[in-house]
Amino acid sequence: MPRLTPNLLVIISTTVLLISVLYKNGLPDIQLPNLIIFQIARAIFSDTYCYVSVKTLSNKLPHAECFTVRNGRFTRVFLDETSFDVTKEQRTGHVIPGLWDGHGHLMQYGELMDSVNLFGADSMKEVKKRLVDYKTQHPEAGTSEQWLRGVGWDQANFGGKWPKAADLEIGGQFKDLYVMLDRVDVHCIWVSPKVLSLLPLPIPEVPGGDIPAMGIFCDNAMDLVLEHYPKPSSERRAKFLKDAMWDLNKLGVVGMHDAGVFPSELKLYEELADNEDWTVRVYAMMECEKRNTFCPEDAVKISRDDGKLSVRSVKLFGDGALGSWGSAMIEPYSDHPSTTGSLLVNATTLTELAIDWAKAGYQVNIHAIGDLANRLAIDAMSSALDAVCPGITRAKCQAERRFRIEHSQIIHPDDQKRMREIGIIPSIQPTHATSDMHYAESRLGKERTSKEAYLMKSLLPLNPVLGSDFPVEPANPFEGIYAAMTRRSPRTGLDKDGGKTGWYPEETLTLEEALRGFTVAPAYAAFMEGKAGTIQPGAYADWVVLDEPLEDMDPEKIKNIKVRETWVGGKRVWRKPGPIDIRGQGEEKLY
Repeated sequence: MPRLTPNLLVIISTTVLLISVLYKNGLPDIQLPNLIIFQIARAIFSDTYCYVSVKTLSNKLPHAECFTVRNGRFTRVFLDETSFDVTKEQRTGHVIPGLWDGHGHLMQYGELMDSVNLFGADSMKEVKKRLVDYKTQHPEAGTSEQWLRGVGWDQANFGGKWPKAADLEIGGQFKDLYVMLDRVDVHCIWVSPKVLSLLPLPIPEVPGGDIPAMGIFCDNAMDLVLEHYPKPSSERRAKFLKDAMWDLNKLGVVGMHDAGVFPSELKLYEELADNEDWTVRVYAMMECEKRNTFCPEDAVKISRDDGKLSVRSVKLFGDGALGSWGSAMIEPYSDHPSTTGSLLVNATTLTELAIDWAKAGYQVNIHAIGDLANRLAIDAMSSALDAVCPGITRAKCQAERRFRIEHSQIIHPDDQKRMREIGIIPSIQPTHATSDMHYAESRLGKERTSKEAYLMKSLLPLNPVLGSDFPVEPANPFEGIYAAMTRRSPRTGLDKDGGKTGWYPEETLTLEEALRGFTVAPAYAAFMEGKAGTIQPGAYADWVVLDEPLEDMDPEKIKNIKVRETWVGGKRVWRKPGPIDIRGQGEEKLY
């Protein structure tokens, strides 16, 4: 090897600089010498990775073995080339595109990680035990400046009776604490007497809200409490986001649709998106500080070239949740015939809002659980499409606007037909079906359930977006894939009757259909087709490494998958703990 004299160093540095300029600016007329320089530059400024298999979800090359990454994007995807010195026998890992969650709540997920986890607490005694344990470890929680928070309780675990504020006076130490606990569906909150003391008496009625017991506030009635809630500091909220992203990366999630973010929070998102800790791509649905309003003065639009943060949609709310009888139904509940649920906004206002936001250039996304709420959402979207696209069909306009119904949980057959005709995108959470299957038929009756509820296969022509609604459900996308494929609980592996048939198995999806629901479908619904959810030239270099190929796995193994590695923008953001292999990094990296 020649000695690196000063003159030689100058030549080398000048050559590298010339190559970089040529490579980054392109070569208008590539002759053989230029081609050689171009290939040298590719080697210097690009990384090539090879695995046992690469499932691309691209129509051009569905299966590959290697890909090249430059500046955070895939530049080349290909089968093996003999020039590489790492043989197939030496490779490890099977790659799929980075996974997306089509409907989640990022800030709330991070806050849950710093709160009392009440999911699965099957008695009031267990709830109290978890609260006491948490308070012991977090003495600062419960003050007027920092309320004690938690999520996951369900009145079904208390003999079907709503809890009361007094239940949160757990011995002397809880007597003067500020406690606010979200129900499992986050559509009701349960508060302590200390929080109740902040409210005016008598407590006023709220349209679209319900107070089924003293200390329980559902849907719009939650606003009575939330206006007194001391919001966490920017530092704590930044930590919530960082913690949430770390946990999502661990599960193979590289992107998510954040279903309801206030403008004030989006300012924090913008500040943090430049940070290296921002490791999940966020497609945020803006929500006005006052729910179901038009707030153009606060409206935010963001589109970063690196794909880390995008805002071009708005979130509206049609109704509440099924578990608390808050879903707006056309006919009364089978187990509560005196009610048809709650509309959080009247039909006229919902339509006006959809038109206003569509004219402002936003994708309109409406939360709708019950069949009445879904019907009114379709009505509102139809009117908005007519308003922004005069003279063309709704279907053609919808192909450009891509309006969505979040949850699309219970839809009358007539409205299913309308959705197909227009092309309205359903955003579905497969684990909602397997979590709700134990009580859904009692709420809806068997006929309504079989024809309207928790559809997946029936809505497949609409390219449904799949997600989890975390923290309402676990964020693990492989549990969602399993639930979609089997219609069985990822926790138990069983259906409603304790068997393996699956709950309404005619609505199951194939592995390929479910995987696309967590990749290419969310990309399309976020106007990112070709950029996310696939491994192809020009797409963001996001991928997940598994120990086995998905298509060879028994479905029972899918729900328990542990991700080996997660990569975002060509950078590894998660690696499963374990011994380092002979190459030192656990991945195969070629230059």
